[in-house]
Formats: sequence, C-alpha cells, structure tokens
Amino acid sequence: MKRFLMVGLVSTVVATGALAQSAFSITPTWEGITACSGRPITSPSPKFTVANVPAGTVELELKMVDLDAPTFSHGGGKVAYAGKAELPSGAFKFVGPCPPATHRYEWTVVARDAAGKRLGTASATIRYP
Repeated sequence: MKRFLMVGLVSTVVATGALAQSAFSITPTWEGITACSGRPITSPSPKFTVANVPAGTVELELKMVDLDAPTFSHGGGKVAYAGKAELPSGAFKFVGPCPPATHRYEWTVVARDAAGKRLGTASATIRYP
C-alpha cells in the first residue's frame, strides 16, 4: 500500500510539473530600446521570447503597463506570429520607459487565432532601469 501511494504521489508531482512547464509564457528584455533621455519617447519595441504559444495562434497582441505609475499609457502593438520563439526588437512601436527611479513594468501578451479569438494570455514583470 505504501509503495502504491508513493507511486501515485510521484506521478501527480511529475504531471503537475509537466503542466507548469507547458504554460504559455513571455520573457521580455530591454534589448533594442532607445535609452531614456529624461522623458518618455516612442521607440521600437524590445526583444521578446515566447514559449508554448497556443496552437492556432496567428497574432500576438502585446501591452506594457508601468506597475508603479499605472495611469501612464505605454501602449503596445500587434505582431503576426509565424511560430518563432523570438520576437525581434522593433516589431512594433510603444512609449518606452523613462521613470525617475526604478519602476516595474508588466508585459502582457494575448495569443489570437485568425478570427481574433483569444487562445491564451501570458505576462511577465521586468524592472527598468
């Protein structure tokens, strides 16, 4: 009985870990953005890595929110998705970060199919500078 319970527990842990590893995710960097000049400027988007994008995705919609100044609109953009794990710098334009001190920025990406249906959402937080 103990052996059966242990195998069941290990199977549950492995299955749970496998599910967590397969979640849709985004990893933002600041690579490729224009350096802050003392005021926010419209600049090319930074480089992103996406993983486990839902099947059927044809478009990724990205948005950035300053968690320390959430009323400031940084905007975002839409990018055609062709199955690549990397979204290069400059894929869209947005208002770049330029805080007076370090701020936390949350990037959210929505995966959409050809009809515009939401297939999944992922987000990640990154600090600047």
